[in-house]
This record gives sequence, structure tokens and C-alpha cells, in this order.
Amino acid sequence: MKEIKVPELAESITEGTIAEWLVKKGDQVEKGDPILELETDKVNVEVNADASGVLAEIIKEAGDDVEVGDVIAKVDENGQAGGASEEEESQEEESQEEEKVKEKSAEKAEEKQTDKKEEKEEKSSSSQKESKGEVIATPAARKRARELGIDLSDISAKDPLGRIRPEDVESAAKGSQKEEKKEAPKQEKKESKQEKVEFDKPVERIKMSRRRQTIAKRLVEAQQSSAMLTTFNEVDMTNVMKLRSERKESFQKKHDVKLGFMSFFTKAAVGALKEFPLINAEIQGNEIIQKKFYDIGMAVSTDEGLVVPVVRDADRLDFAGIEKGIMDVAQKARNKELSLDDLQGGSFTITNGGIFGSMLSTPILNSPQVGILGLHNIEKRAKVMPDDTIQARPMMYIALSYDHRIVDGKEAVQFLRRIKEMIEDPYDLLLEG
Repeated sequence: MKEIKVPELAESITEGTIAEWLVKKGDQVEKGDPILELETDKVNVEVNADASGVLAEIIKEAGDDVEVGDVIAKVDENGQAGGASEEEESQEEESQEEEKVKEKSAEKAEEKQTDKKEEKEEKSSSSQKESKGEVIATPAARKRARELGIDLSDISAKDPLGRIRPEDVESAAKGSQKEEKKEAPKQEKKESKQEKVEFDKPVERIKMSRRRQTIAKRLVEAQQSSAMLTTFNEVDMTNVMKLRSERKESFQKKHDVKLGFMSFFTKAAVGALKEFPLINAEIQGNEIIQKKFYDIGMAVSTDEGLVVPVVRDADRLDFAGIEKGIMDVAQKARNKELSLDDLQGGSFTITNGGIFGSMLSTPILNSPQVGILGLHNIEKRAKVMPDDTIQARPMMYIALSYDHRIVDGKEAVQFLRRIKEMIEDPYDLLLEG
């Protein structure tokens, strides 16, 4: 038998959840064939067979959590598909039936022995009580007490001589029934309260996916392990919108991709990061790792949760390159085609809640990064112009969440202010880009 183990996936991934078995017990598999899909905290990966043969045993079922190195199945390299497994199953069924028969006979023997012991104990206890004179009762009372399951020693006799009669047994039985009735509602109330501790109306319990569990864990860790703070500003989007409307058709014809707002903000973020390098850093122990590259993470919402694929070397890309990079990773994310390389090594993140209508938010850091830029929806608001006139202008609130351990408020405010200046003067941004 050849054991199939969870292989090394990536440096940062040590565990996962079996999402689905692609083969079943008794199937013929070839070395290198995918046999199951493993859901990790970042992507779903396929695990391949280490050897050719028949899948003789599945040790870990779908939904089980596994770690790298765990044995998940066994392959019989000399087996034949279907035949061996059917014989094994029939043998297992026969052995199970034999075990059941043996268990039943053993249970019957035990019951007989316990019945005999109980009868002996009852006889000995009754004879002892009578010999000691502890309980005096008529034969009819003893018989009735046995029928009702009442201990004669618990009954007080009304007879002046202390002899227990059948009517004493009956009255004792009625008294115990009343007590049971009183206690029963209390117990029922307690049980009902326990059942309705959380909810008193219908609910549905859904197990969190591995990815959702990891997202929840990482977000909590980011808040607990960093001194996170958020600063805000607002941007007048008039000039960007004007430039975009002027160039979008020629841009799409030339580059076969639409000109969106994200490329402008990505270019502006890279320019601001060059001026304020600590926002493009991370903390490792007592050291600050200041990154000299600009791999920008783009938060993408999927059915399974938020993922942050990375656009590599954004500082070396033009507007068309950035737009193509964003479109590529977003499409991969929604089609569940992201690889581990697509998700690792970002230096700064941009998240755009404006596409869902968000007016303002405080984005959570994508650890171990120390900065994340949040974009929001564009709305016309009254703005006082330099000549003191009031105009309705398309405005956007932008937010920067940062780790206050290495980024001071002054740098964070100036960083956001620099992005505002570049977006409000996009022609200069184009020239610099």
C-alpha cells in the first residue's frame, strides 16, 4: 500500500480543508492525476496521486481539516479497479454481521445475570429487614409496594402497632406522584430555557469555509497586533473625470482595455509611497523592513470572501499595464483561478468600496503591510472655489489606515494630501508617470 499525504503547498500554508474528492474508493488512479481539491486560506489547490493503482482507502473525508504531511488515502499499487474493493466490502459486511450476532448474545447473557442478581438482592434485603424488625408490613402491602416500586422503609404506618397496610402504600404512591408533577414542569422549563439560550426562532447554522475563517482570523489579528489609525481627506474628481471622458475611447482602441479610476489612484499611490517610504514598509521583530519595490494589492470581492491579488511592479507599468493587471487578477479571483503567487508579497493595498456605494469607511490593514488606501463613491457636493464661488463638484472621500507604530500622523496626513494633489492634477500625474 502506498500512502498519499498532503504535500508541501507553500511556505505560508500549512493546513487546509478537503473540499471535494475527485475520485472514489475502488477507482483506478494514475500517478500525477488530481484526486481531491483542497481548500486553503488563500486558494483551492488540487492534490495529485503519488502512485498508480487502486484507491484502496480514503482516510480523510470531505470537510475534514488536514495539515501538511497528514495521510489522507492509500493506493494499492497491485490492485484492480472495482474487484478488490468489492471483495473487501463483502468481507467487512460479513465480519460486521458476525460481530452484531456476538454482541446480541452477550447482551442477552448479561441481562439474565443482572436479573438473577437483582432477584437475589431483593430477597436478601427483604429478609434482612424482616429479621431486624425494621419494617412490619402485611403481605398484601408488600406486594402492592413491589408493584408500585415503593420502598417500604419510606412509608409511615397509620396502624397503632406500626404495621404497614395496602392503604398506606397507596397514599404514599399518591404523594410521590404529586411531587413528580411539581418537579416535572420545573425540569421542562429548565430544558426549554437551555434549548432557547441563543435563539427562540428558526435559524440555520452554516459552517464557515476555510477561507472565511482565515479572513476573520487575519482581520482580528491585524487589529490586535497593530496600532491602527485612519486619516481622511476628500478629492475633487472633476479633472480626472474630464480626462477620462476625453481619452477613454482612444485608450480602449489602442490598448484593448478600459481606462478606469483605479489606474490613476495606483499611479498616485506609487508616487506618494516614494515620497513617504515608511508607508511601504513592514515590521519584523525589532526591525523595519523598508521595501524598494511597489507590488500593489487590489482588494477583490468574491462569493467566498475578500481576496487581495497583487499587481507586480506597478511603478514600472503605464496606465494600460496597470488596467490590464487589475483586470487580469480580478478575473482570476472571480473564476477561482488565482495561484499562490498572485496573492503573496504585496507592499501596499488599495480597496475600493465605492463600487458598492460606500461613502466612508475605515479599511483594516492587510498585515504585515502598514498602509491601506480606501476609495469611496463619487457624489456631487457643494465646494467653495478659490474665487469664493460655490459649485457642485464630483467629490470622493479617501481614507488611509496605517500602523501608528512606525507611521506618524504627520506622514499619514501628508501622504493622503499628496494623493489628493496628484488626482486633482492628473495631467501632471500622466507626465510624471
